[in-house]
Amino acid sequence: MTDFYAHRHWTNANTIITTMQHEKKFLTMDLYYLPGSAPCRAVIMTAKALGLQLNKKLLNLMAGEQMKPEFLKLNPQHTIPTLVDGDFSIWESLAIMVSLVEKYGKTDSLFPKCPKKRAIINQRLYFDMGTLYKSFADYYYPQIFSKAPADPEMHKKIETAFDFLNTFLEGQQYAAGDTLTVADIALLATVSTFEVAGFDFSKYPNVAKWYANAKTVTPGFDENWQGCLEFKKFFN
Repeated sequence: MTDFYAHRHWTNANTIITTMQHEKKFLTMDLYYLPGSAPCRAVIMTAKALGLQLNKKLLNLMAGEQMKPEFLKLNPQHTIPTLVDGDFSIWESLAIMVSLVEKYGKTDSLFPKCPKKRAIINQRLYFDMGTLYKSFADYYYPQIFSKAPADPEMHKKIETAFDFLNTFLEGQQYAAGDTLTVADIALLATVSTFEVAGFDFSKYPNVAKWYANAKTVTPGFDENWQGCLEFKKFFN
């Protein structure tokens, strides 16, 4: 009987230690970021959806902190977001989002294992990065950072991108399937940034309907919106 209780005590102790180590691992997951950055906010919302804690570290790009040797060891491309999980570092927001879901997701709902579902999600992710968010950067960044005049041709590319997104969302509540996925989270970070930039997407009814729902159902949207308001200061 004594051996039974001793074994039970030892098992419980091991469980507690394992749980503490698991929680500690979450607490030591560092995210180098800026709150105004849409890609950074997409990572933060993904972590929130997974119930993960991030140790968020502001990186002052204007001061050149991304070029310090210690950061270059983590990310030789010196970009944000950059995630450090133990002795592993990864950058590019979409890669971070997917890796978090694959490693820590209790289910695969945010990035299903079904090849067809995953293919659609990947298409939406690449569309966000290579078309929608790129159109934002090409039109607004020269105005913000170089004080260049607005380029009507670049604005047309924004409209084209929203036309595509509006088509993708025809009859759909979510961007890629019947539930919230990383595709919705990435697109939400981008579209909310367009909102604070003053772009009117009310003429894209499917986008407007999707956006209203996504703001409600996506964990961490409040923090995302605070980051959007930070970014909005560049337009003032």
